[in-house]
Amino acid sequence: MKFHKRLLRAEPSFRLLSKLWRISWLYVLLICTLAAAGYITLYSAAGGAPYPFAAPQAARFAVGLVMMITIAMLPPKVLIRAAWPLYIFSVALLAAVLHMGHVGKGAERWLIIGGVQVQPSEYAKIALVLVLAAWFHRLNHRQMGNPLWLLPPAFIVLLPVVLVLKEPNLGTATIIGGIGAALFFAAGMRLWQIVLLVLPVPYLIKVAYSHLHDYQRARITTFLNPESDPLGAGYNIIQSKIALGSGGMWGQGYLKGSQGQLNFLPEKQTDFIFTMIAEEWGYAGALTVISLLLIIILGGMLMAIRSRNRFGRLVALGISVNFFLYCLVNLSMVMGAIPVGGVPLPLVSYGGSAMLNVMMGFGLLLSTWVHRDSRFGESEPD
Repeated sequence: MKFHKRLLRAEPSFRLLSKLWRISWLYVLLICTLAAAGYITLYSAAGGAPYPFAAPQAARFAVGLVMMITIAMLPPKVLIRAAWPLYIFSVALLAAVLHMGHVGKGAERWLIIGGVQVQPSEYAKIALVLVLAAWFHRLNHRQMGNPLWLLPPAFIVLLPVVLVLKEPNLGTATIIGGIGAALFFAAGMRLWQIVLLVLPVPYLIKVAYSHLHDYQRARITTFLNPESDPLGAGYNIIQSKIALGSGGMWGQGYLKGSQGQLNFLPEKQTDFIFTMIAEEWGYAGALTVISLLLIIILGGMLMAIRSRNRFGRLVALGISVNFFLYCLVNLSMVMGAIPVGGVPLPLVSYGGSAMLNVMMGFGLLLSTWVHRDSRFGESEPD
């Protein structure tokens, strides 16, 4: 520890070396292992070929890996200064989606920027974590007990939720709301404040349901009874359950899954990629992937606990909750526990915006670990 402190007080090149040394490379290895599992599955989804899924995904991960390490070097003070500009920019992009967004599967969720397809709702989650952590970092215990100080962050959460719902993207809007709720709780909300927030939830659910699009209501109806429309709205979840069950304990074998290789399984490279894992590798393979996801989540929570400043704790918690909700929604969806919501499995499903968003989040998480001993207000070097 004394050696690290001496390096931090040395020349910038030595300080950079010290930060690289402090990165949890075991955690980076876990992330790479999960991405490798995604590559193998995407290779199978293309019928045993690197294109069109596996190779582009590997290239995105390589870019994301460099981005992650770069962000991990940034000190907390830089992240705090960047929080509000990033949030405002992400909200502007969400608003732009509603006016000039690219339409896909009945929803406007993407922008085409420089020939690249971007999904702003993914990056809004990262910006939300940063701005809420920056806000709550400055509040003391007395201010947390004053509802007036909680109205601005409540609006900060509500604005992107409303914009994402208008796309419409119910799954991502739910995750954004979940991230906000977790950070409010972790920041020290009083019990009576939590009760006041929970009371209107049933009414809000009723109002939200009345404003759902027809295809979204069909998803809920199909979730309750998939067999009511086996060739239409219920097709996806029925095929998913067949694939999950057909793998047995050890699976049908790599590149030999019947539902996936014969193209009965819809969206097998994105939303339903976990069913390909279960079909080809069986219960053992599925449990291995779930265990890896759980270790990554718990590792992020540990980083939050070890941080000695409130901003770092909240950022690490927010990123961990985001990753957890990604996994929870996707796995619950493909198993038929919740309605289909179009949420990918992080680092495994095919997709550029989701991949880069997750890697940016891991970069922030590693930054809180690298700078875990920083104390704001003390004359410590970044």
